[in-house]
Amino acid sequence: MGSTCARIAIDAMGGDNAPGEIVAGALRAREELGVEVLLVGDPQKIEAALPAKINLGQVQIVPAEGAIAMDEEALSSIRRKPKASINVAMDLVKQGQADAVISAGHSGAAMAAALLRLGRLPGIDRPAIGAVFPTIVASKQVLILDVGANVDCRPKFLEQFAVMGSIYSQYVLGVSEPKVGLLNIGEEDCKGNDAAVRAHQLLRENAQIAFIGNAEGRDVLSGQFDVIVCDGFVGNVLLKFAEAVGEVMLQIMREELPQGLRGQLGTAVLKPNLKRIKQRVDHAEHGGALLLGVDGICIISHGSSQAPSIFNAIRLAKEAVNNQVLQRIQSQYQSQPSGQVLPKTSQ
Repeated sequence: MGSTCARIAIDAMGGDNAPGEIVAGALRAREELGVEVLLVGDPQKIEAALPAKINLGQVQIVPAEGAIAMDEEALSSIRRKPKASINVAMDLVKQGQADAVISAGHSGAAMAAALLRLGRLPGIDRPAIGAVFPTIVASKQVLILDVGANVDCRPKFLEQFAVMGSIYSQYVLGVSEPKVGLLNIGEEDCKGNDAAVRAHQLLRENAQIAFIGNAEGRDVLSGQFDVIVCDGFVGNVLLKFAEAVGEVMLQIMREELPQGLRGQLGTAVLKPNLKRIKQRVDHAEHGGALLLGVDGICIISHGSSQAPSIFNAIRLAKEAVNNQVLQRIQSQYQSQPSGQVLPKTSQ
């Protein structure tokens, strides 16, 4: 893609704070990142969420009919509602009218819509949701995948996750030689269940990645690894636990800072440090998770996303587009996929 202007389709009706926060984040990204944003959803509700200073001629609104509610079953809902905002947004990517799609709505529906509308990349058996976690090493992050797309994984799937994650880590996160680990209950090669042992062997033999061994739970945030692979059941539990830890840390800091004038003075002095801490531990700062393995850039944001998180999701999508993540993954796999399978999802 080079330096071309990325066009991002935004599911403006998805998420707890839609469409107001979604629109606000998209408009900020349009101004600061130089991207084109296509707001997909109910035109009246989107227009009502626009600031008074914004001229309707300055924004692109793509009409859609309804959205997939969080309590609806993913697959049946996207088939029953072909004009829902997430389906229309995916179709824009499929038709080449957008380079990427972002949704803070029903994550299972977003994944199912991506599979049905965009399809899998050739050679990829299952897509994976990759989420970025902070580590104890300043400015270093670790990519965990899968964090919810596949409850059960074959060793072959984990191997593919490792290759896709390495490409993403290298070209989007800027890691020259990503170190890959397999989440397991011990460091030794023989640890874990049969699937883990077989996955370890596949990863060890794959020359496309820099596999350095098993990663125990205490190693996830150590900074030792750049990419860690696991099945979506474990990954989703890990993701939500990490989000809770970040929120707890921020809340403890607020409660423990002194009150009154002393507290105000202390907070003023510590403000730059507190801001950096928030940026490292707050999941909203990372924008969302990339669905790797489908034939299009798809970012799944947190359901409670507010404007800053949507802005960061768009930044993430722009980087994935400009760094040609899809093309780089596709170049690793030449075989054609067998029949399309929709994986189980965890919410």
